[in-house]
Amino acid sequence: MPDAAPLSLRLVATGIGTGEAIFLGLVQGLTEFLPVSSSAHLRIVGELVGSGDPGAAFTAITQLGTETAVLLYFRRDIKRIVLAWWAAVRGAYGTDWRARAGMPAGQPSDRDALMAWFIALGSVPIVVLGLAFQDAIERPFRNLWLVALTLAGFALVLGWADRRGARTRRLEELTPRHALAFGFWQALALVPGVSRSGGTITGGLLMGYSREAAARYSFLLAIPAVFGSGLFQLAKNLGSFGQAGTPGFGATLIATVVAFAIGYVVIIAFLKIVSTFSYTPFVYYRIGLALVVVLLLLTGVLEPISIPAGT
Repeated sequence: MPDAAPLSLRLVATGIGTGEAIFLGLVQGLTEFLPVSSSAHLRIVGELVGSGDPGAAFTAITQLGTETAVLLYFRRDIKRIVLAWWAAVRGAYGTDWRARAGMPAGQPSDRDALMAWFIALGSVPIVVLGLAFQDAIERPFRNLWLVALTLAGFALVLGWADRRGARTRRLEELTPRHALAFGFWQALALVPGVSRSGGTITGGLLMGYSREAAARYSFLLAIPAVFGSGLFQLAKNLGSFGQAGTPGFGATLIATVVAFAIGYVVIIAFLKIVSTFSYTPFVYYRIGLALVVVLLLLTGVLEPISIPAGT
């Protein structure tokens, strides 16, 4: 369990002070829902502010804050989806498997019940690949040379998809095959620099979905993945908070709360932006950030593999 030392002492002892925790939470909240990769930003900014790499666990746990903002913003949609799914499973439309899936014979499909199944199906890739590559995610994938490469490379993919995509499909036209494909695009975000929203939105655009439809599904699809990852890391690291090499529990909590508050505001703004503007500014931003990271690596300001915070 976390030690009983005063919060301020535990924050300093682990290399992340209160101010740094607030700043990292601000970074997480600002970047989680934009196609720019919040994990890459935390990896870069954590080292620049002198805390070292906050680590994959810190990143996953602070994402609980931003994902709670998603629950709050989409609470009506989520409630409707859950109730429709439960009604279908209980046999409200019939007892065969199609009816329980929300597709009763001779009747219109229940799109909300189907959405619940689509989210579950789309979550499979990131769960399987996340467990299979857990060790790589926590260390080699956080190499800043790789982060710079994925920032720039995926910027080009995002820009190409935004120009090429038909952007005519609505979210109501989602199919099981597309739901699974969205899941594989989301799983690319296991590598910092890709971006969870960037991956799913890019995949959606290439499959012909509108920017707004791809963005909304990106938010919904992230819920089980982010909460699963964050709670897993929280349980896994509960006894090691504050030890050498790990951010303290207080620092992580502060960053998570800040990320929630900022993330909620960003959701509102982002959904308005994507319905009007292209993703071109994000493409240029990602490429610019990648060039800055390369420059800082070449000049020795940043190290490719950072010593974890507090060691």
